[in-house]
Amino acid sequence: MQALLPWLTLAAGFIVLAWSADRLVIGASALALHLGLAPLLVGLFIIGFGTSIPELLVSALAALDGEPELALGNAIGSNIANVGLILALTLAVFPLARQHAGQGVTVTLLAVATAVTLLLIADRYLGRIEGMALMAGLVGSFAWMLHTSRRGAPAVGVEPDAPAMSRLRSAATIAVALLLLLASARALVWAAVLLAERAGISELVIGLSIVAVGTSLPELATAIAAARRQETGLLYGNLIGSNLFNLLAVLGLAAIISPFALSPEVLLRDGALMALLTIPLILLATGRMTGSRLMGVAMVTLYAGYQGSLYLW
Repeated sequence: MQALLPWLTLAAGFIVLAWSADRLVIGASALALHLGLAPLLVGLFIIGFGTSIPELLVSALAALDGEPELALGNAIGSNIANVGLILALTLAVFPLARQHAGQGVTVTLLAVATAVTLLLIADRYLGRIEGMALMAGLVGSFAWMLHTSRRGAPAVGVEPDAPAMSRLRSAATIAVALLLLLASARALVWAAVLLAERAGISELVIGLSIVAVGTSLPELATAIAAARRQETGLLYGNLIGSNLFNLLAVLGLAAIISPFALSPEVLLRDGALMALLTIPLILLATGRMTGSRLMGVAMVTLYAGYQGSLYLW
């Protein structure tokens, strides 16, 4: 039973993490609407970035525990999983026609954030100054998106069905969800580190694979729901917002908490694949590519090969 405890903790942690993240988004959306916040705030900041709260908490706790490679693997691995697994599986089941999803501002920000992140890790070290630069980029991104929204740019990733919930209940939902998120994130970090030690696998690989996929479960639920309704704005806005948040906030906060050195494969293998998969996401969101079933299958195959390489080499 003791040997199974980390696996059971990992599974339970993922389930509670996904459920509580969903409750957080619902509660925050309801409270934001009660307070009369702008649709962009509800859509991008709460729906899009809200689904990345699991990545933020897991990486922050890992950094605090002195496991920076787990934090790094979770941040980059989640971006890879969002496209190579989440978007790919969604397209394989629900192909999408070529359609501009109104993501001009966010795709530009994502492209710049990806390039800057790769530039910062090129020297194989991410310190507090680099972390603060990434966090400053997050603040700048918020400001730019708010500015463009006031000039008539479309809202990003707005959830069309506002939850019917009182102000008190929505506040209570947020509080309970945050507590469960913290508890489940702590359990995940403990289980992941223990499993890595037992199997002789680096925390980086665990973060890039098991933990990254688990913390991306909220994005999967949102992506499938959006694709079924052919809500391309919600689908791409959620994934772009999540990837942007992972690079600027998740990676930035982890570096501020615990600066760390990077192994060469992080840039040459993981960073390169993250940049490669960002290209089809941008092309799909801007209507320059059709989200076909074949494309989804191809990306899933690429992702499966990548995951296999993590454990074989």
